[in-house]
Amino acid sequence: MTEADNPESTLRTRRRRAAFHLGVIAIVFAIIALALSALLNRNAPRHDATLTVAAPTDTYDPAGLPRTIERRCVVCHGCYDAPCQFRMTSDEGVARGATKLPVYDSSRLSEAPLTRLGIDASSIDEWRKLDFFDVAASATDADRTQSILYRMLALGRAHPVSANAPLPDSIDLGITRDLTCPAPTEIDRYERDNPFGGMPYGVAPLADEEWSALAAWVGAGAPALLRQQATPNIAQAEISEWEKFLNGQSPKERLIARYFYEHLFLAHLYFPQREDAGYFNLVRSRTPPNEPVDIIATRRPYDDPGTDDFYYRLAPIEETILHKTHITYALGPDRLARYRVLFFNEEWNIDATPSYEPSVASNPFAAFAAIPARARYEFLLDDAEYFIRTFIRGPVCRGQVAVNVIEDRFWVMFLDPDADPAVTDADYLAAATPFLGLPAALADAPLPERLFPSYLEHHKTYEELRDSRYREADPENKGPAVDDIWLGETGRGPALLTIFRHFDNATVVGGFVGAAPETAWVIDFPTLERIYYNLVAGFDVFGAVEHQIATRVYMDLLRMESESLFLSFLPPDIRRPLHDSWYRGGHAKIRTLYHKPPIDIGRATQVPYATDDPKNEFLMSALTRDRSGVVKSDEINRHRNEGSGGAQHRAPLAALSSTQGPWVRFLPDLAYVRIVRADATDRMVSLIHDKEHTNVAFLFGENLRREPEKDAVTVVDGHIGSYPNLFFVISEYEEDEFIQNLKAVRNEKAWLDFVDAYGVRRSSPVFWATADFFQDVVMRGPASSGGLLDLNRYADP
Repeated sequence: MTEADNPESTLRTRRRRAAFHLGVIAIVFAIIALALSALLNRNAPRHDATLTVAAPTDTYDPAGLPRTIERRCVVCHGCYDAPCQFRMTSDEGVARGATKLPVYDSSRLSEAPLTRLGIDASSIDEWRKLDFFDVAASATDADRTQSILYRMLALGRAHPVSANAPLPDSIDLGITRDLTCPAPTEIDRYERDNPFGGMPYGVAPLADEEWSALAAWVGAGAPALLRQQATPNIAQAEISEWEKFLNGQSPKERLIARYFYEHLFLAHLYFPQREDAGYFNLVRSRTPPNEPVDIIATRRPYDDPGTDDFYYRLAPIEETILHKTHITYALGPDRLARYRVLFFNEEWNIDATPSYEPSVASNPFAAFAAIPARARYEFLLDDAEYFIRTFIRGPVCRGQVAVNVIEDRFWVMFLDPDADPAVTDADYLAAATPFLGLPAALADAPLPERLFPSYLEHHKTYEELRDSRYREADPENKGPAVDDIWLGETGRGPALLTIFRHFDNATVVGGFVGAAPETAWVIDFPTLERIYYNLVAGFDVFGAVEHQIATRVYMDLLRMESESLFLSFLPPDIRRPLHDSWYRGGHAKIRTLYHKPPIDIGRATQVPYATDDPKNEFLMSALTRDRSGVVKSDEINRHRNEGSGGAQHRAPLAALSSTQGPWVRFLPDLAYVRIVRADATDRMVSLIHDKEHTNVAFLFGENLRREPEKDAVTVVDGHIGSYPNLFFVISEYEEDEFIQNLKAVRNEKAWLDFVDAYGVRRSSPVFWATADFFQDVVMRGPASSGGLLDLNRYADP
């Protein structure tokens, strides 16, 4: 067994010799730095002078190499986060190459060209016209210099980072860092200027056999690999049945199919009874069923397809599955039967096919007005976790500004359809529809209208209308009852959700996880549909900065709608004080000058309260009444409230949960802990940093609104999130010591000492083995929730 295979032994050895090794490493690192500096400062050095590395073998295993590429390359070159848009999730992505054009660009004043892999170009020549250049040209022994990919691998091999040491200052890990993306004519200079800029970037070097196999593959021109492929043909009967259903020819069937497509275009569709069939995307195709799919590429799913002669098809997903983008939705006989009940049992008619004009198509209440509101809302509620997940893990939620519209952890509930006037009162929804337009409708509007958008004024009008209709529907002023919260149905997904924010990304899980949060939402039909169309269907990751900001500002309004609806269930006298506690500080007061959310303190509530903590009492009442099958207890984080102290003490690292202290501020947003056990049944625990803010009312200046002394930790026994920031490895016998030493951290030096003792740095010899352990845990779960973790956000303490 090698050192990399036995992290517990490695940690014991490292701790015994820590002082000696740190001194030696510092001296050696200084000598290497001086030598490297002298080497790099020579006049016009040849690139091969600095890249003297062992020659790779001439062969590689086409069946075994995909795992190496996935676990060592795709983990940083997966989705839109991939540096230089070099995505290694498929053979097409490798052949497409790289570009200097970023996907995420906060300074972009106009829309960028679309570069969605598998959609916006169908040949390498087309990608070259979109400014992608080859990185995998043949790198034979005669002339390896032609391959940028080989040169990057060789650069990383020639200049490995020092084991267990902080990374050199020249290695920038920020997700908004400037990327060079050297073209073939620029690679020589890149190597001279960036000695630590090779692949894998800023992490421990590859094992010899991994380097050799990758180099041999690149040396052969990076040919197509024998990746593990799904076999969609085994589900051909199911595919045919669904494509027949989606391509009915009556106006009603066409409208329903359009509704499904706009809500499921981001989904990884699968057949639970045919798991080996893989996953599918719902697309619009020029070709009918039983012919090869020819995707109609549009910027948004509700854009005009350009022809009336198109078909809805299930296209197999032929890329490596990533956890962040693996947002699954099950198809099957039960689902089809449910659709028929929801959309075809009730009599309704369609007078005319809705327009694809942006003002109509971007407003789902206008485009789909003919479909009964109850059918639409129950369609969303059946899979509320999926629809929330599409924005939480979709392209919109990338970067600090994108997700600082939400608290670090909060709970979500939904209004029961029978309690929602938008469902029960058709006249109300018709009256509200003109005021429910979204920012995406103004994408092509004149500049003055975009600068002074009408949707902000319309939103105020809608709020006034909504409040008046709620009062009209309750003339006796009884107020909402606890039964007005949607309880869910067994087998149809969770009715209660927890959302975690991890600074620049986010996670959603079913059930109430963690201690009772500071805030909670109750979402009704108009809000849920607008959240989806604002942040998913209408969001353009390639759009201009004004679109990005407008999307964020409108979500701010939707958050406050949901908070206000939650407050309406609480006693009237605590609503305003509780709301004000969520919006503390001068920034929030400035914000409410131009948008003051309506807090109706005159409306009663039917919810009975028996404690002096009505907020938490209401949340626990919703939890105990839920019938969707979610876990009702959290023995780790809510042990004080749920009386499960004995079970709590048996849960790993539970003593860290829901506690505050100066040590908390040093934890990253999301850390994973491997607990090594003598019986080889190692455990994975997730530590989630819940950061406290005075408010989340502004796009910028987050540090000015932080209250780190109130931060806490949520502990989850198992896996949470897509972007881990730090790994820890301890033995089962070190758990108490780990907790005690972590809680003793008071300053940066103590934190770094703690990381040296228990953490796994990017430069650690056990980094890759540890990452593989956590990846294996994720992949051992249900296939519908698995996928590769992304290491782009892994920190260097």
